[in-house]
Amino acid sequence: MTKEAAHLDDWQRELAPSTSLRVWFAHDPSRFRRFRERYRKELLRHRDALADLVLEAEKGTVTLVYAARDPEHCNAVVLKELIEENLG
Repeated sequence: MTKEAAHLDDWQRELAPSTSLRVWFAHDPSRFRRFRERYRKELLRHRDALADLVLEAEKGTVTLVYAARDPEHCNAVVLKELIEENLG
């Protein structure tokens, strides 16, 4: 059996939640609604990077990588929502 090496084409750090937001959230599901609101506000400051990501999604598959153990309450969920909302 052969293993394929993972290949990361692009990483837009500015689209990650700020350190202060991540620390405040602490992956507490009860804070996710508020985390979503605050993270969306942060992302508005990086509209160009978000627009680039949406353009990539329009071309094909975009894989969002995250380190959280909870796949339902993490920044990737919020980023996915924004990408889907902005797809042409």
